[in-house]
Amino acid sequence: MRTHFCGLIDESLIGQTVTLCGWADVARDLGGLCFIDLRDHEGIVQVVAEPEQGVEGNAEVIATAAKVGYEDCLHVTGEVRRRESPNAKIKTGQVEVVARRIEVLNKAEPLPFHAHENPGEDIRLQYRYLDLRTPEMQRKMRTRTKLVQALRRWLDARGFQDIETPILTKATPEGARDFLVPARMHPGEFYALPQSPQLFKQILMVAGFDRYYQIARCFRDEALRADRQLEFTQLDMEFAWVSERDVQDTTEAMIREVFKEVIDVDLGEFPRMTYAEAMRRYGSDKPDLRIALELVDVDAQVKGSEFKVFTDWAGVDGGRVCALCVPGGATLSRKQIDEYAAHAAKYGARGLAYIKLSETGEVSSPIAKFFGDEQFAALVAHVGAGNGDIVFFGAGQYATVSDFMGALRLKAGKDFGLVEAGWKPLWVTDFPMFEWDAEEGRYVALHHPFTAPAVDDVDGLRANARTAVSRGYDMVLNGNEIGGGSIRIHRTAMQSAVFELLGIGAEEAQAKFGFLLDALRYGAPPHGGIAFGIDRIAALMAGTESIRDVIAFPKTTTAQCLMTGAPSPIPDAQLAEVHVAVRPKTAG
Repeated sequence: MRTHFCGLIDESLIGQTVTLCGWADVARDLGGLCFIDLRDHEGIVQVVAEPEQGVEGNAEVIATAAKVGYEDCLHVTGEVRRRESPNAKIKTGQVEVVARRIEVLNKAEPLPFHAHENPGEDIRLQYRYLDLRTPEMQRKMRTRTKLVQALRRWLDARGFQDIETPILTKATPEGARDFLVPARMHPGEFYALPQSPQLFKQILMVAGFDRYYQIARCFRDEALRADRQLEFTQLDMEFAWVSERDVQDTTEAMIREVFKEVIDVDLGEFPRMTYAEAMRRYGSDKPDLRIALELVDVDAQVKGSEFKVFTDWAGVDGGRVCALCVPGGATLSRKQIDEYAAHAAKYGARGLAYIKLSETGEVSSPIAKFFGDEQFAALVAHVGAGNGDIVFFGAGQYATVSDFMGALRLKAGKDFGLVEAGWKPLWVTDFPMFEWDAEEGRYVALHHPFTAPAVDDVDGLRANARTAVSRGYDMVLNGNEIGGGSIRIHRTAMQSAVFELLGIGAEEAQAKFGFLLDALRYGAPPHGGIAFGIDRIAALMAGTESIRDVIAFPKTTTAQCLMTGAPSPIPDAQLAEVHVAVRPKTAG
């Protein structure tokens, strides 16, 4: 239907006849002279319908143009000429198309919103096809496409094999709740949608495929937020006969080259930092290194004070007392400080102590009275505070304090304009093998149950489970975890021991993971891998906070698709075919 794209019409085509298809972005009737900004996915070009002597059918063209409305679908044939008044804001701004024929392929009814408006997200998602039609959403989605294409080219050129794994699989506990699918041919039994291809890619290493990848769809039935969806896409990779550094060096090179190709950004070398150091300095296992602020431990400086909140936790095993100095923070009002306290409370803080130093050195602090003059001065000096600064303090269990002080660090960095421009990548390594779940009274895997411990000794792992370090690693970029992986357990005895420490008995392990345990018995090679979040990387490349902006048809935070109305009730007859009945919701 067309010879050229609207957004690619340029001066090289002057004097030529072109045929275009697109939507009327703007239509202006000036009384016998009509201008239409015609838009397709490549951009906009100006179409002119004007009276010309000796041009047969010209009056009909003008009449058609005069009736064109916003977002009408058009088919236009005309001659390219140079514009008298160029428009430097668009790629095609040096030329225009003089219409010889205009066909309205489909009239658009009045739209629920215009492209230049900023409607609420619910409206955008309900009319997603209109939202995706806008130039900004087209740009974001094309960035995602370029990302996936670049990743495939890189991997294909280096001998990685693209192998699909099942979507209908066995329910296995991997950290989140499974989506279950009733099996019509097996009454009372269910498939699960994969949380990841984890077990299958390990099986592929046992099978001798050596280097695997897949742009994989994954499903997790968990609470949603801006950076989480029920269904998401990851680049899944696995390598045989590798160490941590082999995986890290290969994938680091890939990400550097892909960022350069897609958005012309040089990420440079990736520094490495242990999990323990990241939590100590930044209160996060995915620290945003663009913010120079760091947490400072003050256990020794507060031990002799009379402030019980501090002394109860200072020097205690599993406790932490630390400070965050915010340069220029003395400008915060009491109301704003209360807002910081409320923000910290979301992450587990029970209160937020502070010291505020005015530009003249005057101290404003609810905790100063609990310290002697020399001790207070030593505390202020230790955290590096000066006139005009504010210092926030946290005390409590190590993990909780790290969480809320890390959250304060991010908020202060953004509020005070301390986020450095550019890109800051990082490898975080040496994660704990387990976390202790006090409510359940058992260990849980920090990564997943198939991550290898740093110690290659079953008895040693059992004896030191609480402090055991794993062979896991994450790639972090600007405070976002964009990839995570590990060296896997490749021996049955070690895998069985890890299951046991996680409270998964031998019978349950065989029922849920028997196929993996069996595979490890038959010469499974050492192997490891990583998975990268395509949605998150695409969002970073496109410059947007929410991954919903780079997913064509995302769910809302209430797990709904507003465009299709999913989820929706299913007729009883259809449910009966899969041997399922819906129980009525009980009160309370």
